[in-house]
Amino acid sequence: MELLQFTSSPLLHGSSKFINSPEFYKSKLSNLKKPPTTTFRCCNHPNKTSHFANSKAFENVTKNLVIRASKSAELETAVIKKPQSQRFQVSKGYPTPFGATLRDGGVNFSIFSSNAVSATLCLITLSDLQENKVTEEIALDSFANKTGDVWHVFLKGDFKDMLYGYKFDGKFSPQEGHYFDPTKIVLDPYAKAVISRAQFGVLGPDENCWPQMACLVPTPEDEFDWEGDLPLKYPQRDLIIYEVHVRGFTRHESSKSEHPGTYLGVVEKLDHLKDLGINCLELMPCHEFNELEYFSYNSVLGDYKVNFWGYSTINYFSPMIRYSSAGIRNCGHDAINEFKLLVKEAHKRGIEVVMDVVFNHTVEGNDKGPILSFRGVDNSVYYMLAPKIVTCLVDVRPVWGSCAATAQLLPRPILGEYFPRIGLASSCPKRLMFAVAMNTVFGGNSKLEVEEYWVTEMHVDGFRFDLASIMTRGSSLWDSVNVYGIPIEGDLLTTGTPLRSPPLIDLISNDPILRGVKLIAEAWDTGGLYQVGIFPHWGIWSEWNGKYRDIVRQFIKGTDGFAGAFAECLCGSPNLYQEGGRKPWNSINFVCAHDGFSLADLVSYNKKHNLANGEDNNDGETHNNSWNCGQEGEFANILVKKLRRRQMRNFFLCLMVSQGVPMISMGDEYGHTKGGNNNTYCHDNDINYFRWDKKEESKSDFFRFCCLLTKFRHECESLGLSDFPTADRLQWHGHAPGLPDWSDKSRFVAFTLIDSVKGEIYVAFNASHLPVIISLPKRPGYRWEPLVDTSKPEPFDFLSSDLPAKEIAIKQYAPFLDANLYPMLSYSSIILLLSPDENA
Repeated sequence: MELLQFTSSPLLHGSSKFINSPEFYKSKLSNLKKPPTTTFRCCNHPNKTSHFANSKAFENVTKNLVIRASKSAELETAVIKKPQSQRFQVSKGYPTPFGATLRDGGVNFSIFSSNAVSATLCLITLSDLQENKVTEEIALDSFANKTGDVWHVFLKGDFKDMLYGYKFDGKFSPQEGHYFDPTKIVLDPYAKAVISRAQFGVLGPDENCWPQMACLVPTPEDEFDWEGDLPLKYPQRDLIIYEVHVRGFTRHESSKSEHPGTYLGVVEKLDHLKDLGINCLELMPCHEFNELEYFSYNSVLGDYKVNFWGYSTINYFSPMIRYSSAGIRNCGHDAINEFKLLVKEAHKRGIEVVMDVVFNHTVEGNDKGPILSFRGVDNSVYYMLAPKIVTCLVDVRPVWGSCAATAQLLPRPILGEYFPRIGLASSCPKRLMFAVAMNTVFGGNSKLEVEEYWVTEMHVDGFRFDLASIMTRGSSLWDSVNVYGIPIEGDLLTTGTPLRSPPLIDLISNDPILRGVKLIAEAWDTGGLYQVGIFPHWGIWSEWNGKYRDIVRQFIKGTDGFAGAFAECLCGSPNLYQEGGRKPWNSINFVCAHDGFSLADLVSYNKKHNLANGEDNNDGETHNNSWNCGQEGEFANILVKKLRRRQMRNFFLCLMVSQGVPMISMGDEYGHTKGGNNNTYCHDNDINYFRWDKKEESKSDFFRFCCLLTKFRHECESLGLSDFPTADRLQWHGHAPGLPDWSDKSRFVAFTLIDSVKGEIYVAFNASHLPVIISLPKRPGYRWEPLVDTSKPEPFDFLSSDLPAKEIAIKQYAPFLDANLYPMLSYSSIILLLSPDENA
């Protein structure tokens, strides 16, 4: 190593031309005989090597310059060193696209980090990963291998069974939002697969819940045969959505699946969904996550708690590897193809696939969480940080004419703390979480690339955004001029303030790829922002309609004061969506979802029963708007059980006759119970497993009822309208035709609906504890005939055309129908159809 010392003139401190004789140093460089490393040392001039690097005299020799500053030494050293590898041919690479990309017979690696001072590419074979070893490290040069804030390198060689990660160095200053740690191998946020443990719920080496993870390197053999698969592009008004958990769907032994708990297991059961009338599958989180995040012994059940739901993302491009039957075989390539196969096979059966995505937090958690990826790559860029006002010594400057200095103690914002999200009661127990910094130029574009990848490469048909309201909040780097090019009046905002025109929502809504897919917002967050009906939508976003859920639950169980609101729900919630220019299909209607009571538990429990979670029943939502029908718990007398089954049918019928898009939660079609637990995030057991044996028991009961009702909805032109119904098509009724009762005491709602296929439909709900005989609208030349009556025992609850005793059942109604009347029991609902009156 040859050291060249440069002495700067004390008279030139602060000048960019601080080197006395550039020609001298040029000549010294030309005389070097290719030493392995050449070091330039600048004496007595701290913080000036960067000026040296920019000097015109050395513009031809600074391409491979790496500056390493010592905080304690008086000297600064700059090292010229090209990246080298024992196994690969190395060149500088390209800044785009991000991630690991095949090109020119090799692989280009590119990653964004604006605050790192050094970067190292770590290559790891699959066998070395299991032993927690790094196969090879390639230090990147901050000049040759960096363009702007992007580090990059290009490698040629044999990548068989090879994975990768990065090490970054820089400030470790949590108070400023920096967590650089050069000892940590971190994941590339743009990695297409993340490899660690092979099997779901199985500990790593030495019983480690967090073994080293690494990223997939693409290979030329990655091609997948899509067999000409194209997006189905159903109008959203025609959808019936089914929320499903990949592992829970087929993990139970009664599934008799060849590949239980996997993507292939779901493929095996797609015909069940087809029978149920489902044409859109909403997958609960399938991005890579660590199910052992909550791993701890549960003394209540004698098993171990895990992160079963998966709302804690590690990487947004990688499918959950341990949801595949292949696991880490072939370094994750096979797992990616299994997910693609699921999408392809769903499309063959006419079923779209929507992904539940979690951009409001990641697995790295709060400031006490692990350094795995985003935090170690560039924490302050990837995450929304909350400003903390501290008193600092600032503005120290000399006073003219005096050697003294003045100092002021002024408040100064520090963007070091994670933005807290309060009120956590579901999948994020005992943790402060934080938001991914989406409403910044980089953050927004990166999320766009994630979604575009899943649409173009994985062929998914849309996204449901978990706690989507956080995507409308301003980040710690919010700047309207930076984002839009002009200031926005009144938009001087603090971190976390809701934005009127959030950049990420704007970008997605106007993206040529994404604006054509299904976009569904869970229009609230745990910080108290509730935007159902007012979520920024650009005319294309739909919302999980939480108000529909709450109102329907209240009315069906017989609560006074909800008749009018219930009628709004049946019409697609025009009170929420019509004024903003949206349509009924912008409302995703649901009664139950993964979090909260199942449908069977909704009619069996007044209170949550979450002791199995090991948190003394303190977790989960307290206000469920449920009713146990007279007795608490699964075991009850026959009369209570009959009422519960009736109420389940009432809820399902309501879903199917409401304008908007109905969503069914996995297992509700046969009456799955979670034992009254409304927060089952941590259970990898029967609580969350679809019970195929129970479904078979329900085949001629509730499951039959659900299948027939979804079929009826698909057949009716009027139950999926493109706009809100008007008086030309819809008429409201009470106990007498044309006389609806909207008083606070009313528990009866009925309507007729003109349908181009069925002619006319009469639907009524009696949520009272008293039976009632209703008068039907007169239609000369026609008579009303029953199709559905939820008070009747199965199979007479739905008089399908193939029911052998259908004509006998209809004749039993004849005395009432001849008089244009119909008797309704308490807590029941009906559907009647017009048919020609042969006696007219």
